[in-house]
Amino acid sequence: MLRIAHLHDDRASYGLARYLAFLQSDAGLGALAEHRLVPVSRFAAGAARVEANVIVSHLPLSWHSLPGLMALRARHPGTTLVHVEHNHCEGLLAASTRRRGRLRTSLRSGLALFDHVVAVSQAQARWMRRHALVPTGQLSVIPPSSDLSALATLPGPVGPVRRIAAVGTLHRQKGYDILVQAFAAVTAPEARLDIFGDGPQRAELRTMARHDPRVTLHGEVPAQAALRLADAIAIPSRWEPFGLVAQEAQVAGRKVLMSGRDGLSEQMGPGTVAIADLSVGAWSRALSDVLAAPAEAPRLPAELPHEATLQGWRALLERVALRQPGKATGFATI
Repeated sequence: MLRIAHLHDDRASYGLARYLAFLQSDAGLGALAEHRLVPVSRFAAGAARVEANVIVSHLPLSWHSLPGLMALRARHPGTTLVHVEHNHCEGLLAASTRRRGRLRTSLRSGLALFDHVVAVSQAQARWMRRHALVPTGQLSVIPPSSDLSALATLPGPVGPVRRIAAVGTLHRQKGYDILVQAFAAVTAPEARLDIFGDGPQRAELRTMARHDPRVTLHGEVPAQAALRLADAIAIPSRWEPFGLVAQEAQVAGRKVLMSGRDGLSEQMGPGTVAIADLSVGAWSRALSDVLAAPAEAPRLPAELPHEATLQGWRALLERVALRQPGKATGFATI
């Protein structure tokens, strides 16, 4: 049995925490390997004591994290290191006009420490190849997933759309400032906007919504609880390497309004609407349209994203094992 220890930052994002829990608990993945979660500081990866043949990093890459990753590489010179990139994508670099060159340099420096890199979407992988961030032979694509079993049986909404929810970290990336302003222009008095999550933009969003009693900031709750309350989900992300909540919402039979940026473009389905224009006016019109429509939406079969994740990990583990002839195969994921 393969041994995989997942080292991750103790401040893992809302979606990443659900993905890591899935990696540890899913029966299909458990048949491939034994998965173990090990929290470490993003700035001190080298302090992790890991007995494994392969270490897979879920840590965010930055200039500040490089010394710790270099120490990790030095501490495990004979170990295959794999990095899963959850944060950077084309949209992020496009939004970082003043430090685009520095970001690319830090990414190349960090990724060069690893033997293999995993992109979470095809869009992210194409961007990595285009900017030569990773040699093609060292790059795989594995879309994340989460435990979708409860969402697959969640009762679908009935009647017209009344409650629109946003679920995720309260950060400029997510575009919730656009969403709150767009919702303020919606005239339907019975409409509600529920925002679930926490993060650096919480105070700003609370101030923006203070005059609209239809808007509620709930803090972090389990994704299932947020989706149970919602008739539709809004994802106005400025950039998004993957966007796990789009997958979860479709499995739960909720309509999804999303920007379609980066990895979100690969999650379009029968119950989704893409609003690429991130202006307040465009999103206000989209919100008004969905509020005037029935809430029912087709469900995404839960086995489809699960199988994509399982196949991706199976292919990666087989690929890594071929590089280690004669070695007992064990894996550690950071």
